[in-house]
Amino acid sequence: MVATYPILSLLVIFALSLLIVRIGSIALEMTGLSPDVASFQATSAFSGAGYTTEEAEQAVTTAGRRKTVKALIRLGSIGLLGAISSLVLSFTRTGGGNLLNLLYILGGAGVIILFARSRWFNRLVTPFIEWTLSKTTELEVTDYAQLLGLRREYRVAEVEISAGDWLAEKTITELDLPGEGVSILGIRRDDSYIGAPQPDVKVKPGDTLVLYGKQDRLKELSGRLSGDTKARGDAVEDHEETLEEQKQLIEQ
Repeated sequence: MVATYPILSLLVIFALSLLIVRIGSIALEMTGLSPDVASFQATSAFSGAGYTTEEAEQAVTTAGRRKTVKALIRLGSIGLLGAISSLVLSFTRTGGGNLLNLLYILGGAGVIILFARSRWFNRLVTPFIEWTLSKTTELEVTDYAQLLGLRREYRVAEVEISAGDWLAEKTITELDLPGEGVSILGIRRDDSYIGAPQPDVKVKPGDTLVLYGKQDRLKELSGRLSGDTKARGDAVEDHEETLEEQKQLIEQ
């Protein structure tokens, strides 16, 4: 015999948990976190997993983020996850339709997860959640991915510097990466971070450069060896062609 009402209760609680995490994730995105980081931190806060990473520190750097994380922790602590666990355990202690109950639970949970992860559902519900949050909270929508063009061919990437790399042992001026269409956003060095480095800062082996530019150029730069003047020349020529194309678009 199938325990209809307990199964429905379990699936409703499960769906509600997913919805809360989704709302929390969107709220964190609105404060400037990337979608991946926002989703992970929302799930971590709601579940109480408590991962202590650099990303977790970013999730509490502003008042808006702290309020969102605090709300997720409180909602997670009121017992939604405990209720799910209790209901699942109650099914395992009953006889008769135990296997059938479990199949219904797994099937229903699978359908809810697929539905929640579908692109059309996200496109439908995300604007509504953002609009609701913007009207009921002090959060501001800040789409940095769109602002930087990251949904197209441009990317932000970290490039680790090793001895023998073209990028090593040169100052920011000597590298002249803007000539290749690449911007240096910062340098990670040991436990410190040099933001918007000055022209006389020298890049050293062991550093990690945070770069912004076209994806193929960043990939080529990460593997370019010292003395490879041909690759440098090709990169500059390619960027000049890009600038010419942009100039023509502006003049249209």
